Amino acid sequence: MVVSGSTTATKHWTKHWRLALGAIILAVIQLLALLILLGSEEEPIERVASLLFWGFLNFLWMVALRRPTPAAALSLSMIVALVLLSQFKHDALNLTVTFMDIMIVDPDTIAFLWKTFPNIGVQLAAIGSIGLAGAILVWLIDPFQIRRRSALLGALLCFALLAGLSFAVPLDREDEHRDRHFVSKFARSASIVLVDIAVRGIFEADAKASEPLSVRTDEACAPPAKLPNIIMILDESSFDATLMPGIRVNRDYQKHFQSFDGRQRRLLVEGVGGPTWYTEYNVLSGLSVRSYGRFAEAVTRIAAGRVRRGLPLNLRRCGYRTFSVYPFMGEFLGARGYQSTAGFEHFYDSRDLGTKDSNTLTHQLDAFYYDFALRRLKQELGSAPTFFLLYTTANHAPWDFRFAEEVLPNWPPTQNPTDVDEFLRRQIMSASQYQWLLHRLRQEFSGEPFLVVRFGDHQPLFARHFVEPNIDKRTLAQRVRDYDPRYLTTYYAIDTINFTAADLSSALDRLDAPYLPIVVMEAAGVPLDASFSEQKAILTRCGGLFYSCNGGLEARRFNRLLIDAGLIKGL
Repeated sequence: MVVSGSTTATKHWTKHWRLALGAIILAVIQLLALLILLGSEEEPIERVASLLFWGFLNFLWMVALRRPTPAAALSLSMIVALVLLSQFKHDALNLTVTFMDIMIVDPDTIAFLWKTFPNIGVQLAAIGSIGLAGAILVWLIDPFQIRRRSALLGALLCFALLAGLSFAVPLDREDEHRDRHFVSKFARSASIVLVDIAVRGIFEADAKASEPLSVRTDEACAPPAKLPNIIMILDESSFDATLMPGIRVNRDYQKHFQSFDGRQRRLLVEGVGGPTWYTEYNVLSGLSVRSYGRFAEAVTRIAAGRVRRGLPLNLRRCGYRTFSVYPFMGEFLGARGYQSTAGFEHFYDSRDLGTKDSNTLTHQLDAFYYDFALRRLKQELGSAPTFFLLYTTANHAPWDFRFAEEVLPNWPPTQNPTDVDEFLRRQIMSASQYQWLLHRLRQEFSGEPFLVVRFGDHQPLFARHFVEPNIDKRTLAQRVRDYDPRYLTTYYAIDTINFTAADLSSALDRLDAPYLPIVVMEAAGVPLDASFSEQKAILTRCGGLFYSCNGGLEARRFNRLLIDAGLIKGL
């Protein structure tokens, strides 16, 4: 009897010991996670989102394991790995990890991160090993068990609340460029992406087309005259600042936005404040970013290898050699992969250009990129007409310092806010260096025909606060979500050298960005292929509007035509 009592007491003591130890370990893990989440998330919305995501991960692991402590250990290792990866990605690409990084495997970005941070694999392996070892250890100690049905209900509830929060309070696109809110940004993007996939898919298109688009892969190109060399210049963050009420500009300021015919033309882009790659997609593919809905952030990564029509491809069909001079690393948002499949034979990024730090976008005078292109052009001249896409960076954010002060040292006070003042100063520098480019083309390529087209990719980030200076943040956010054209208007301008523009009928005074390829090809005298001929008909019907024409009906119909013709695949 004594032995039996002792055995019973030992079992009770062991049971209580396991309960106490299991509760302590579980509490420590939960407390550690709480400290990490609340310490790395600043705003109440972000903190709530991160906590809901933490609950979702825990419940999801409990569905598989039925044990809360190993579930918490594995969830913690995932959170730590997510924060680490986001920090690495931001250091390399000025972006943080979102759910799209899991959904779309981008080999270029992964290879770049591995090359830039060779120890990242070791650190992730260590985190995974510690998390797995910890989960196995606490499995042996954990006395708690959860019903799978209860865990599943908990996971679904956390996800529903997270999705509701994410749709009710949309993400600020600019926040992806900031090194903060790593967990909440990933969590909110995951909930939105998963809901959107289930409800509307990735890409908008009609279910079927009333009639097919006749496309021939061997379609010949027979231009009526000698084709000019084409130079397109993406004028970073540039637009006519007089669209901001109360801003003071120089007397001849607006001349920079005029074409050779004296007309000032406005371009309606699809991004507010910073997404250069939106307009890049518009003018290369001739399509709307808005067709991707909330997947627009990853448009270049999604479109790579899937969208097989556009300006460079049609120019190559007509014998052009195609070149892209890109100021950042080619891995940024899959730019190299996208542009290669969009039709560029030669892609030069910051490493090819020799900028001082290939891992960051460095400000350079516009003349730096112009000179690089002109040297390359001299090597190619005579073999075939050339097409160059040049990016500029002088007017890229931030505007809180005097860039290249030696170029324009005596800038007079403009009585504008500091960032606007520097913005205007850099625009004057760009205007001067653009005239320098035209002068060099005339002097060094005597008799060679050139078509030069400039365009603004988006308004600068600060512009949204000056277009309507007296509205509150909520109204401003709604204006942006409604695609108010006041926040989307930049410019495009056309110049010719030793060349008369063949056709400017599509160069309307106000034009949606996806139509710019048609303007370029018609001005150059390049025959449109069947898909662009169809799109020209839409331009005429809709008066220069594309996605917003007929509530998106025209864009959805056109997307279906391209899918059925095999020019868009896998979407």
